Amino acid sequence: MFNLVVLTGRLTADPELKTTPNGISVTSFSIAVSRRYRSGEETQADFINIVAWRQNAEFITKYFKKGNMIGIEGSIQTRRYTDKNGNNRTAFEVVVNNAQFVESKRDSASAGADDSAASYSNADAGDFTEIGGMDDDLPF
Repeated sequence: MFNLVVLTGRLTADPELKTTPNGISVTSFSIAVSRRYRSGEETQADFINIVAWRQNAEFITKYFKKGNMIGIEGSIQTRRYTDKNGNNRTAFEVVVNNAQFVESKRDSASAGADDSAASYSNADAGDFTEIGGMDDDLPF
């Protein structure tokens, strides 16, 4: 049997690192994941609850903020609890096994960030220097 979930979505809020009484790092947050309702119609978003533990929690809270795109691989977990009104409830969440960047740092930079540094997409030939001493006889 398999319980494998792979999602790509945007964080709906800044993830916050918490620690259990035993000193284990944990964070919980949600991501907005787009889906098409019907062909040709606008996409809709599902808001998926995510939980990350230990190094995954520390990685996510360090490098991801609200609005950033994130890739999540994990498994679905259910929890049963009784709410404050005495009703039995079930919570569904994805427990992270692996999290990764989906977009470049430049794409996820917040508005107003300094983009004045040269990069491959906005550099002029004068931004590069010639490397001398190269022999034209290549060994391959």
